[in-house]
Amino acid sequence: MLKGIPKILSPQLLKVLCEMGHSDRIVIADGNFPAESMGKDAIVIRCDGHGVPELLDAILQVFPLDTYVEHPAALMEVMPGDPVETPIWDEYKQIIAKHDERGAQCVGNIERFAFYEEAKTAYAIVATGESAVYANIMLQKGVVK
Repeated sequence: MLKGIPKILSPQLLKVLCEMGHSDRIVIADGNFPAESMGKDAIVIRCDGHGVPELLDAILQVFPLDTYVEHPAALMEVMPGDPVETPIWDEYKQIIAKHDERGAQCVGNIERFAFYEEAKTAYAIVATGESAVYANIMLQKGVVK
């Protein structure tokens, strides 16, 4: 156990967050995301009993978002014509605003299949048990100052 570290961050996840360098990316994936097939060249960390919001909040307590790019946090866009609501995105933006002064301004969207391609190049993918759809978020690491 460590003081000041959110208990939800497992030793494996903490190690990965620490290993990541500036501009490396991590995907926090919902339960439907194909983490194992997308993460063939990445480290896949299982967090099946947790949702994305609680992990996002914990990660952002120790993980700076990149200040050299406009959107260091990226959401998977809903497919055109897909009648899906994404209220979880508002929750993400509130969480990000707690940890980054740019707030929702640093959150962007990536078309679904482009998101998959970007995820294949991520340093790590965190597979969660999140049941909300289109609840995937990719974070780009910044510099610790």
